[in-house]
Parts: sequence; structure tokens; C-alpha cells
Amino acid sequence: MKQPLLHINKPQPPLIIEKLFSRVFWRIPQEQKTVYLTFDDGPVPIYTPWVLDVLDTYKVPATFFCVGENAQTYPDIFSEIQKRGHAIGSHTYNHLNGWKTANALYFENVCKAAQIVESKLFRPPYGRITLKQARVLSEKLTIIMWDVLSKDYDQTIDGETCFDNIKNYVSNGSIIVFHDSPKAFKNLEYALPKTIEWLQNEGYKCAKLHVD
Repeated sequence: MKQPLLHINKPQPPLIIEKLFSRVFWRIPQEQKTVYLTFDDGPVPIYTPWVLDVLDTYKVPATFFCVGENAQTYPDIFSEIQKRGHAIGSHTYNHLNGWKTANALYFENVCKAAQIVESKLFRPPYGRITLKQARVLSEKLTIIMWDVLSKDYDQTIDGETCFDNIKNYVSNGSIIVFHDSPKAFKNLEYALPKTIEWLQNEGYKCAKLHVD
């Protein structure tokens, strides 16, 4: 029987997918209105430092899901993320697609990255992971998905649309995805400051991820 696949490319995942993949975290509601800003694919020069400076400006913490290879290539930037008080998660060693990778290789790659970044938080690149992969990895790692995708990487939309993707779907406990990458920067540069300002005006607290 073919294993169910997980891939979300819409601003919000369908409820049936959330129920099927129950071993992953989609949102983490709190008593106080809280959201979790997350950034995928770094650390990289220019773009990750820019994000860190924006977060400093607004005094909000975030969680960075780092590609293991990037963390090794840019150790100073990786260290700076932690020095500024943000949480770290892994994003495989070299951005592997779980759909296209044999399980044994995928598990090895994921575990390698987790050891490099020294975190049990993990997010699959592209959101692409099979049910079996999720089941096995969840025994050792905490798999973090999202319930709000900015789609900042999408070259066919603009920054205002990215902001709308967040504003229209966010709720208490939302895990929001941005990307600290060259591809996303055009939209990120516009949408990130506007998003943070809007969240703060709406009474949301921004927190970094920590799941026991």
C-alpha cells in the first residue's frame, strides 16, 4: 500500500491532512494570543542577518529551521541566531525532499542535521514527508509544520499578498512560515515588518517554539 504523502502549498493546510498526520505540530495555542514566527532554509549571508535585525527592531523572538550544510558553511551566522535569543530547528542536512528520497537515506540525512544544529525540532523541506517517515522521526524528533504559509518564495505573487496570507488565516497558536533566502527576499522584505506590526497591533505575542 502506498504511503500517504504530506505536502502543503496553500496558506492553510486542509483539516483532513492535519488529522492524518497527527504526529506533527500544526499550531500551539496558548491562554494569551500567541503566534510563532519561523524561518526556513538558512542560515545564509545577507538575508538571515537582515531578518535578525528586523526581529531585533521589533523585539520579537522566532525559530529558525536551518539546513545543516548551511549551518556548517556559515557558522558565524548560525551562532548569531542563537546569540540573539532565537530558537533553532533542523531542516535536513541539504534540503532533501522526503517524497523523492529513500527512507534510510532520509532518516540519516535528517539525523545528521539534527546533530549539527543540536535541536530536536525538525521541519521537512517543502513540507514533503510520508506518513511512515513522520511516524519514525517523531519517535526522536519533534516535527513542526505550520498552519499559516506566507508563500514568500512564490515569484508570481507580491509582498502584499504574502501579508494577506497571514492576516487572513492567523489565529491563536499559529505557526507562521517565512524564508530567509534569496528567492523569498523580495516578498519577505515587504511582508515581514508589516506582519509583525499588524500582529502586535492585534494583541498577539510572538514566541519561539519550545515543545517538550
